[in-house]
Amino acid sequence: MKDGDDKPDGSHTDKNIHLLAARLAKEVSLSEEEARGLIKSIGTDWNSLVREAKFLKRRH
Repeated sequence: MKDGDDKPDGSHTDKNIHLLAARLAKEVSLSEEEARGLIKSIGTDWNSLVREAKFLKRRH
């Protein structure tokens, strides 16, 4: 949280997204940029991310 307010600064969330993207990229052999795009469009549900990432890989 930032000083003087009750709103999170986003750095914790950004770090979690970065870690999730890195894990997904390694697991399914995507770039981290592609992984972040999937997280942005799908959310953070691991099973959904893996399923969609594998589908994306088959299309390329």
